[in-house]
Amino acid sequence: MSVFENLVGQEHVVEIIKSAVAATRSGAESQEMTHAWVFTGPPGSGRSSAAVAFAQALVCPKDGCGDCNQCRSAANGAHPDVEIIRTEGLSIKIDEVRELLTRVAWAPSMGGWRVVVMEDADRLTESAANALLKAIEEPGNRTVWLLCAPTLHDVLPTIRSRCRHLQLVTPSTTAVAQVLQKRDGISPQMADFAARVSQGHIGRARYLANNESVRNTRTTIMALPLSLKGISSSFAAAQALVDLATEQANSAADERNEKEIDDLSLAYGKGATGRGMASGGSKAIKELEREQKTRSTRMVRDGLDAALLDIATFYRDVMMVQAGSNDGLINKELENEINAYAANNKPQATINKISAIMEARVNLGHNAAPLLTVEALMCVLAR
Repeated sequence: MSVFENLVGQEHVVEIIKSAVAATRSGAESQEMTHAWVFTGPPGSGRSSAAVAFAQALVCPKDGCGDCNQCRSAANGAHPDVEIIRTEGLSIKIDEVRELLTRVAWAPSMGGWRVVVMEDADRLTESAANALLKAIEEPGNRTVWLLCAPTLHDVLPTIRSRCRHLQLVTPSTTAVAQVLQKRDGISPQMADFAARVSQGHIGRARYLANNESVRNTRTTIMALPLSLKGISSSFAAAQALVDLATEQANSAADERNEKEIDDLSLAYGKGATGRGMASGGSKAIKELEREQKTRSTRMVRDGLDAALLDIATFYRDVMMVQAGSNDGLINKELENEINAYAANNKPQATINKISAIMEARVNLGHNAAPLLTVEALMCVLAR
C-alpha cells in the first residue's frame, strides 16, 4: 500500500509531493524540489502524516511503496537518515534543537537523503527557532526539513519565508466515514457518527469508533452545557472537566511512566552499590520524572482542548438552528435539546459563547492555569 493512501482528501498535496520526489530522481535541477517545507492544516488534516509520507518517499527506492524496509523504518522512527521530532512537552527548547543539528550534520548514511520531520514547529521557543533558522539558511547538500504547524503564522516569519508551503484541508465527513468502513471494518452507522462528531479528524474518528469508553466520555462532556444553571453549577462543571482530563492523562501515562523508569534503572544497573552508578542513576531518574511531569501537563491541556472543541460543537449547532437550519448538525443525537436551547437564547449570546471557548483554548495554549481558565469559561457559558 502506498504511503500516500492514508492522506484522506489531500490529493493536491499528494501530487505536489510526488512531483518533488520524481524531481529528485531525475538528477537535474528542478523547482519542484526544495530543501525546506512547511505543512499546515487544522487538527486531523494529516499534516504530520503528509510530512512522514514525504520522508518515506524520499528514502524509498520505489518512491513510497509503503511495504519495503525503508518505508517501514522511516515511519517507525528507526531509519538512520530520517529524524521524526515529536515533542511531548509544552515547547521545543534550544538544547533539543542543538542536539538535533549535531545529529543531522552528517551526510546520509544510506546514500540518499537525510530528512527531518518536526511535527510541532509551532512549539519552538524563540531561541530554538533562531537556531533552526541558521540550519535552514545553510542546509546540507542532501538534507530536507519538513516542518508542521497548525497555520503558517505559527511559524517564525524568517523560517516560513525560506520554506515551500503546503496547506492541508479538513477531510469531508463522507471521506472519513468511507475510510473507517473500508480500512477498519466499522459499521456504516458508527462510521458516520464518528466522522461527524470528530469533524473530519480521522485519528479521533477511529478512536471514537473503536472505544466505547471514549464515546461515553464524550457523552458526559456534551451534557455539560445543559447542566450550567448558575455560578455553583459552573464551578462544579469546570472541576468535573479538569478532573476528567487529568484522569485520562494519568491513565494513559501511568503504565508508560513506570516502564520508562524501570528501563532506565536497569540501564544504570538496578541494585548496584557503586557510588558512581547510584549517583548517575538517581540524577537520570529525577530528570526523567521531570520530563514525565511536563508530558503529563501537556496531555491534560490537550485533553481539555479536545473537550472544549466538543463543547463548541454544541453551540455551533445551536447557532445553525437559530439561523433557521437543522441540516448539517454535528450532534444529531442532541437535536431536541439543541432546538430547545436555541429557542430560549439569543443568537448573539451563542456567538459570544463560541468566542469565549476559543479564547479559553488560546489561554490554555499559553499555559494559563487549567482550572481557573475553565471556571471562567463555564461562568460565561452559564449566562
